[in-house]
Amino acid sequence: MKKIIFSLLSLACASSTVWADTSDESSTTTDMAKQYNPIHTEAISLGITPDARAGSMGDVGAATEPDENSQYWNPAKYAFAYSRGGISVNYTPWLRKIVSDINIAYVSGYWKFGYYDNQAVSASLRYFGLGEVQVVNWEDPTKVIQVINPMEMALDLGYSRQLSESFSMGVVMRYIHSKMTYTDSDNEPANTWAADLAAYYTAYPQVGYSECQWSWGANISNIGGKVSYDGGATSFFLPCNLRLGTSFTFPIDDYNLMSLNFDANKLLVPSFPQSYQFYDADGQLDDEAYQAAKQEYYDMSGIKGLFKSFSDAPGGGTEEFHEINWGFGLEYTYDRRFFLRAGYHHENEYKGNRKYFTFGGGIVLNVFHIDAGYVMSTAQQSALDQTLRFSLGFDLEGIRDLVGSNRR
Repeated sequence: MKKIIFSLLSLACASSTVWADTSDESSTTTDMAKQYNPIHTEAISLGITPDARAGSMGDVGAATEPDENSQYWNPAKYAFAYSRGGISVNYTPWLRKIVSDINIAYVSGYWKFGYYDNQAVSASLRYFGLGEVQVVNWEDPTKVIQVINPMEMALDLGYSRQLSESFSMGVVMRYIHSKMTYTDSDNEPANTWAADLAAYYTAYPQVGYSECQWSWGANISNIGGKVSYDGGATSFFLPCNLRLGTSFTFPIDDYNLMSLNFDANKLLVPSFPQSYQFYDADGQLDDEAYQAAKQEYYDMSGIKGLFKSFSDAPGGGTEEFHEINWGFGLEYTYDRRFFLRAGYHHENEYKGNRKYFTFGGGIVLNVFHIDAGYVMSTAQQSALDQTLRFSLGFDLEGIRDLVGSNRR
């Protein structure tokens, strides 16, 4: 299905999140906290869950058991991975309720090394394609100027290391390319760099007669650059995000395991100035101050925006709290081969209103595994409803051993 108007690209990328600017001059601080005012970012595909396992557990992954896709959730987990190496291929048909040609492809992998296998290198490649977009003439929407194929891409390289028997840290460098432009426009593709900084802690407490696993994780992702399509005249923030999570896994018996997982997220991006913040006591808009605030937003560095994001919401502390979204997930495992998963993701109605249940499962077959996830939205007319994700993972150490045994 072809999208008709080029300016709707941002809305398609953001799913249910839109950029609102109201003009209620009578707003108080309390009222401001109840304005629909989601955080606006560019390169939004960086914040979309890429894999089926986490996507079927309410979009959680900061402290879950390490897997091939930990690069996105918490790269520090790789240092504690059970296998020496792995690679995963993931595919998501995105916003299928609206269009049929927006897709996300994600490949991620790692390899451990060192005397005790306590270090790991990792890499991932994300491709977000928006299919064919018809650029039309604003005065005559029936006149198609040209057909384009917008896309975003991100390439990551990471390193993680155990600093003790229970604690590890990881860092990722990321190159981002965003092409949302068309020929003869005043815009140009955007290129920038960013980094992730992550930590992971895991312990094995004894509960009754059972040894359990309790893990904690933290990841600040997309720290650094901004995105501009007009040579820097206006620049927007990447989806810099703070993710904190915990996971508790306990054995039911020798063959059955259950894990409880929780993540909380906050975008470390300042709020875009809204006009209702600049009305005086007489109900007149101070346009000069409003324009100055917008220019300050465009000129602000990504690092400064990160720190400002904790205290700049128009609605004060209440609105800052609204900016926290969270997910909860369950994972049942039988014999380390069969998996059933479920979860729930919640985002405040004034910050995007992405609320949905998730379901999925997986199976391990020798040296590879297959996972699938499904989204069922609770918000009316959500574009995320019925989203499907598919993942195919390979145990590189198992493949190496299998090839070696066949040679012998």
